Amino acid sequence: MDQIQHKYVNIRGVKLHIAEIGTGSSVVVFIHGFPEIWYSWRHQMIAVANGGYHAIAPDLRGYGLSEHHPDLEKASFDDFVEDTIAILDYFQIEKAFLVGKDFGSWPVYLLSLLHPTRISGIVSLGVPFFPPRPLRYKDLPEGFYIHRWKEPGRAEADFSRFDVKTVWGNIYILFSRNEIPIAEKDKEIMDLVDPSTPLPSWLSSEDLAIYANAYEKSGFDSPMRAPYKGQRKEFTISNPKVQAPVLLIMGGQDYFLKFPGIEDYLTSGKVRECMSDLEIKTLPEGTHFVQEQFPDQVNQLIIDFLEKQVRSSSLK
Repeated sequence: MDQIQHKYVNIRGVKLHIAEIGTGSSVVVFIHGFPEIWYSWRHQMIAVANGGYHAIAPDLRGYGLSEHHPDLEKASFDDFVEDTIAILDYFQIEKAFLVGKDFGSWPVYLLSLLHPTRISGIVSLGVPFFPPRPLRYKDLPEGFYIHRWKEPGRAEADFSRFDVKTVWGNIYILFSRNEIPIAEKDKEIMDLVDPSTPLPSWLSSEDLAIYANAYEKSGFDSPMRAPYKGQRKEFTISNPKVQAPVLLIMGGQDYFLKFPGIEDYLTSGKVRECMSDLEIKTLPEGTHFVQEQFPDQVNQLIIDFLEKQVRSSSLK
């Protein structure tokens, strides 16, 4: 990892930590999810740089070594979109490929709708584009982890019983499973993990230490604000369609496939109504963290997609 360079850049009033590697003219920007930071893209950054691309991965505002939003109550996905545009402007990048995972895919899709000329193509890990629906999860029980984390003070009280490394590890273990984390009424989300449960085999003790140190700095409240705790802004784009070419990489064991309507949305073909230029690749044993679990396979899928798009653009 020593070849990855690090810098701090003032972006829209917040100092962001940015990791980068490679000097190619084609740029790939990686947007992480939760409970992650830039480091979750380490394997992919090195692979695309070796493939001749310039890889950039920020810690999103509020995460890792980046500063928090100055007004947490107003934090939203829009910040991630505008921060990404500002990062492109800082590096004087006219157009880039964007790679998103988990909730990080949403600002990538949103950016493609709002700033289509800045996008060369999209890779999304685990999340297709779908128009927001405020009551999408209304049929899931009270113990559903997102319901719990939206409840003021609930996550804080739950997490405060453990050190940061344990909390982070428990969330990673839960999200690595193929079932939606749902707690019983008299239990908390952290109680879903037995203390003797080991971390997934692909995550080393060194990896755990790097993630835990990052969340020691940021805490959990700031990273969870936009995806879980904040008020969602009204989505005002009518009949949204992602025009950029998209590679969607799914893990066959990702718990997100158990969310209401997701599997049908993917298998019925409805997803193509919103994403006309879409390629779907599934790694049958892949989990929510497929890019860390099977880095070589994911790297090859991404590079094949990038090369296909570069060849296509050169013919136009």
